[in-house]
Amino acid sequence: MSDLMTSANGRAVHRLLVLICLLALSGCGPTKVDVKGSFPQPLIEPLPLNLGVWYSPEFSSHEFSDDGSSRDEGSWVVKTGEAQVQMWDILLAGMFRRFEHMPIEPAPDTDNPVVDAILVPSVQELQYTIPTHTNTKIYEIWLRYHFKLVQMDGSPIAEWTMTSYGKTPTAFMQSNAAAVNLAAVVALRDAGANFATGFTRVPDVETWLAEKWDSPAATPLSADEEELP
Repeated sequence: MSDLMTSANGRAVHRLLVLICLLALSGCGPTKVDVKGSFPQPLIEPLPLNLGVWYSPEFSSHEFSDDGSSRDEGSWVVKTGEAQVQMWDILLAGMFRRFEHMPIEPAPDTDNPVVDAILVPSVQELQYTIPTHTNTKIYEIWLRYHFKLVQMDGSPIAEWTMTSYGKTPTAFMQSNAAAVNLAAVVALRDAGANFATGFTRVPDVETWLAEKWDSPAATPLSADEEELP
C-alpha cells in the first residue's frame, strides 16, 4: 500500500510540475497588440485626380516586434497593418476625386484600371521608446514612410520619404498595451496630416501637376465634377 501511495503521489507531483511549466511558458509569450483606432477624413478640397493605391503584402500586414531581452523586459509584437490600410484608405478617399485599390503591383503590361497615377506606400523604418519608469505608460513611436507615385505601367513620377510621430498623451492608461496602441494611432494620424498638407509640395509631384494642368498644384473640383456619379 505504501508503494502504491508513493507512486500515486509521484504521478501527482509530476503532473503538477508539468502544469506549472506550461503556465510559465504561456506567461513568457510576447505581449501582442493589434492596433485599433479611428481616423478622421481630411478637411480639404479633393484634388481632381483619379488615384490608385497598391498596398504590398508587407505593408498591409506590417508589424514590429521587440524581444526586450537587452532591457530585461517582456517582449512585444505590435501589428499595425490593418490600421495602416484603414487610415490610408480614409485619407486618400477624402483627398482625391476618385480612389481605388489596384489589384496587382504596377508594372509594364499590367491590366490596372485607368487612373492618373498610382501611389505605393511602404514603412521604411519604425522606432519607439519605452517608459523610463515602470509606473509610467507613455510610449513614443516614430514612423518613416517611403512613397512612390508611378504611372500605370510602373514608370516613376515621384519618390519621397515622410516621417510621423506619436506619443501616448497620458500616463493614466489601463495597460501598457493600451498605451502602445494609442501611441501608434497618434503616429498614424500624424502621418495622414503630414501627407495631406505635403503631397502637392513634393517637388516632383508639383512638376507633374504643373505639366498635367499647367498649374503648380491641382485645382479644386468644379460643381459639375462634384456631381459626377
